[in-house]
Amino acid sequence: MRTIKLTAESKCNILENLLKRSPNSYSQYEEAVSSILNDVRSRGDAALFEYTQKFDKAAVNAGNIVVTQEEIDEAYRQVDGSLLEVIRKALANIREYHEKQKQYSWFDAKPDGTLVGQKVTALSRVGVYVPGGKAAYPSSVLMNVIPAKVAGVDQVIMCTPPDSSGKVYPTTLVAAHEAGVDCIYKAGGAQAVAAMAFGTESVPKVDKIVGPGNIYVALAKKAVFGYVSIDSVAGPSEIMVIADDTANPRYVAADMLSQAEHDELASAILVTTSEMLAQQVSAEIDVFLEQLSRRDIIRKSLDSYGYILVAGSMQEAIEVANDIASEHLEILTKNPFDVMTRIKNAGAIFLGEYSSEPLGDYFAGPNHVLPTNGTAKFFSPLGVDDFIKKSSIISYSREALEAIHLDIEKFASAESLTAHANSIHVRFEKQD
Repeated sequence: MRTIKLTAESKCNILENLLKRSPNSYSQYEEAVSSILNDVRSRGDAALFEYTQKFDKAAVNAGNIVVTQEEIDEAYRQVDGSLLEVIRKALANIREYHEKQKQYSWFDAKPDGTLVGQKVTALSRVGVYVPGGKAAYPSSVLMNVIPAKVAGVDQVIMCTPPDSSGKVYPTTLVAAHEAGVDCIYKAGGAQAVAAMAFGTESVPKVDKIVGPGNIYVALAKKAVFGYVSIDSVAGPSEIMVIADDTANPRYVAADMLSQAEHDELASAILVTTSEMLAQQVSAEIDVFLEQLSRRDIIRKSLDSYGYILVAGSMQEAIEVANDIASEHLEILTKNPFDVMTRIKNAGAIFLGEYSSEPLGDYFAGPNHVLPTNGTAKFFSPLGVDDFIKKSSIISYSREALEAIHLDIEKFASAESLTAHANSIHVRFEKQD
């Protein structure tokens, strides 16, 4: 694997290369996505069913687009009991973690007759997109649905593409049912995003769309933002490992490959202060590649977006980590908690050699829907906050307003907003 000495120039080149993976770099697909969105918006179900037939080869109509209880029961019979037990354990951990994020309304009343506060209200209806294609992702179902349920969302619907026979992955259905999804629709791609954003005869309009997808789904979510809210426009997966000479090279290599196997655009980066570790990790990667089933995808990912960076000091390693702002950041150093305190930008931080990234993907409890492509500098993981909205509360008595009404009028007049000033003035015009 390519090994580079960390310098200002090499860091700049890497950042530039990583940004090529952003959905913002795929404008050539925007026209096709826009056409689908506009068609579904204007023709509703008719367009949705046509695109489902075209892209998924499934004959979906108003009578069968909704997954039935019989289909869910069939899915339970097809899912191994031990896997169901694991799903339920993971669900419990995820719910417990997100329960701690809940916010509540508050009010601050004072003796002078003033009251201010904040009213917290859950969104009414949320749409969760779940990919189909070559693999099932029940973990993504849990991560997107559970915080919405914890927040108190009235209705959570889900869209996921069916196979050519009109079936949905059994593990997807089981995870959705366990997490409490209210209704599941057999629709995928940009057309499903359009259906949730604008509403059709069969699919209700939602307030927010969350969940991962391919470039068409990502661009569709970006395009409908404003009609509805979205979680983010997610890019390909990425991992960075900060390690010193105390790290186990076999663990580091395995953890890097766990993300590189997602797709050819995934990024895996090691930044280390040890040249010896850099060499050992590179050798271990070569060994693993001969054993792993998705080796072709991994090789393309590492060739394009994989790096081993040798830093002159731990401070340099921390600085590059903050500049790249990786989705997943593992810290495998002698004192990982000390390093963690100096990290400003990362989606999720994993501390120590027994806290590998897949722990967060599946089981620990924190959300695995994370900011990518450097957006961890200003975005956070998906959580309960994403499914609530806040209203400010203001209440003043006459006596409280009387004490400060001239101040408000003066402020409004300074901005030449005389109607604002008058709105306050009329309440005291007789006494003034």
